[in-house]
Amino acid sequence: MLLLGAILLAVFVLPSPWGILAVVAGGLLDIVESIVLLKWSRRRKAPVGGAALVGRRARVVSPTQVRVAGELWEARAAEPLRPGDEVEVAGAEGLTLEVSRPSREPR
Repeated sequence: MLLLGAILLAVFVLPSPWGILAVVAGGLLDIVESIVLLKWSRRRKAPVGGAALVGRRARVVSPTQVRVAGELWEARAAEPLRPGDEVEVAGAEGLTLEVSRPSREPR
């Protein structure tokens, strides 16, 4: 965007040597801006899959499935799961969530 402004400024307003300087400066600013925005956008990876659900509450649908945030997931627990129970996601292995009884009462 800055490069476009520099080109327009160079063509219509500035005398010849200053026009070249404006285009070069605009181009350099565009490059620096692109690098900064690229680094900023990659600063943190978004958690995906089961790892993003760790710590969330889930409702047991069947002995091997839970519903978390409106989605059905396969689940595994140390104790038997009964439909209707509320559990907490403790971890994930592939597409199977490891769940346990909630560690504390909801706030």
